[in-house]
Amino acid sequence: MMKRLLVATLAGVAFAASAQQVSIATSNPGSIYHSSGSVIAKLLNEKGNVQTTIQPFASPNVFIPSIEAGEIQLGLANIAEVRYALEGSEHFQGRPYKGLRAVAIMYPLRSAIFVRKDSPIRSLADLKGRPVLDGFSSQKIILPLLDAMYATVGMKRGDMRPVQVPTVVAGADVFASGKSDMFFFAIGAAKPKEVDASVGGIRMLSLANTPEAAAAIKKHFPPGYLRLEKPSPVNTGVLSDSYSLAYDALVFASLKTPDNIAYQTAKVMYENGKSMGEQFGPFRLFDTKTMAKDVSPVEYHPGAVKFYKEAGIWPAK
Repeated sequence: MMKRLLVATLAGVAFAASAQQVSIATSNPGSIYHSSGSVIAKLLNEKGNVQTTIQPFASPNVFIPSIEAGEIQLGLANIAEVRYALEGSEHFQGRPYKGLRAVAIMYPLRSAIFVRKDSPIRSLADLKGRPVLDGFSSQKIILPLLDAMYATVGMKRGDMRPVQVPTVVAGADVFASGKSDMFFFAIGAAKPKEVDASVGGIRMLSLANTPEAAAAIKKHFPPGYLRLEKPSPVNTGVLSDSYSLAYDALVFASLKTPDNIAYQTAKVMYENGKSMGEQFGPFRLFDTKTMAKDVSPVEYHPGAVKFYKEAGIWPAK
């Protein structure tokens, strides 16, 4: 009797593990996070024995409370967004989410401002007085990025005519409709490619590669840095060597996310880097050597740390 009970119990545990349901919160379809989340979900389903689905939201500041509460197990965002939420600063002022933890760095998130390919606008300074996207009520993280970019040419957002939008995806559609002279997006995402086809071509506006520009970026957006971008099939709109504002995109969780979920996520990413790059271009910049890099004050999830120790890439550098 006891033997049969033990077998039944073990079978039940095995079934529960195999049937474990995980949700990954991403931004809306067309965003770089939605495409990235789809790749990671596929890996967890096929390689990690974890039933995983995608849940799209307007932005991380919408779904971070659900991550903290354990209602959603994983999320994709940039390091600044997670840091602000952890500390209760910027657009999370007075609302700290102290249980947030990093799982893995995905790649540098390369942000840029784009205009139409045939536009007379050749530099950020040429945007002065023109209609540009602003507001980003559901993606507050965009505002300090724009502040940093405009500061590299001595401008502020108030120097342009604001066109209010809730998200970058909505903003790209507004640009395509002709109501804005620019749009802001991540290089390599699906949406710029769509817009490129719909308007007859887009062109990235390069940031200046100078110490002054780098200092302006650090002042307004400390996690940011200048990064050289080269034309390639993946880099839609990058027509010549140009400099983007880069910062790290990551998978994150909370202390209420089970250890085995964070562990399996880190593991499938570590073991399938090439496959991820083949499925979605930005993952070609994924690097196992830096996937556990130091992102203080954000700490890593204990489950992810367990895997990184096994893989020999911990402590984080």
